[in-house]
Amino acid sequence: MTETRKIRIVADSSSDVLSANGIDYGVSPLKIISSDREFSDDASLDVESMVNYFDSYKGKSKTSCPNVSDWIDAFGDADDVICVTITSALSGSYNSACNAKQIYEAEHEGRRVCIIDSLSAGPELRLLIEKLGEYIKKGLDFEDICAKSKKYLSHTGLIFMLKSMKNLANNGRVSKASAKIAGFLGIHVVGKASDHGTLEPTDKCLGEEKALHKLVSRLGELGFSGGKVRISHCLNERAATLLEKLIFEKFSSAQIEIYKCRGLCSFYAEKGGMLIGFEKNAVLA
Repeated sequence: MTETRKIRIVADSSSDVLSANGIDYGVSPLKIISSDREFSDDASLDVESMVNYFDSYKGKSKTSCPNVSDWIDAFGDADDVICVTITSALSGSYNSACNAKQIYEAEHEGRRVCIIDSLSAGPELRLLIEKLGEYIKKGLDFEDICAKSKKYLSHTGLIFMLKSMKNLANNGRVSKASAKIAGFLGIHVVGKASDHGTLEPTDKCLGEEKALHKLVSRLGELGFSGGKVRISHCLNERAATLLEKLIFEKFSSAQIEIYKCRGLCSFYAEKGGMLIGFEKNAVLA
């Protein structure tokens, strides 16, 4: 009789996912740090309070990825771990997780860890975690789950709308020239995650309504024709709800969920920003 192996999904907190519908799941929190405060992006974080703090904060700030021991703690006692990280182009989380994998497997003979660089953040990770849960419930083995999950990522994408890119620029995630555009005379920046995992501004829109219409256009251009859409917002539920309506008008078969960004994504999206994860073209089984 084949021994049943304990499998666990683990992600860093850029996924905005705290639990995974009955699947064994762990989170390794990132930290958001100012000159006088440190915010751990875990379930206890008061996200709105943090956002309001940084909205008026004028000093230097930074983010910190999970260290190796944080990841090992999140792996727990699982026989097999599927670990999903924020894009390696913007964070050291992936490299830290890879180092944790080496130690974990060396210290626990027979255990296996698959590290997936999402090349994205926020709702695109959420889509992958949902899909991983489906694979586990179907009883797929570890190797199949690793292979299928990486293939699934090639059928997902991320777009965004930002009213400010101050924190992104201050932390070297976008150029300061690009950041100056956002918020100037009501300019909203629309963009996407590139194939290399960087954030790529694509459009400058005067006003939120034009930006929302541009997001819908970009969805179609990038391969969305129906399927899952996950909209995360930073204290901007009104715009998220309007975007949902606009998407349904053009793509009636869309399966949309709206939720609030947690700490890390709120820090970079800033007040009023939105991140949208979506499935491209054919949806994989």
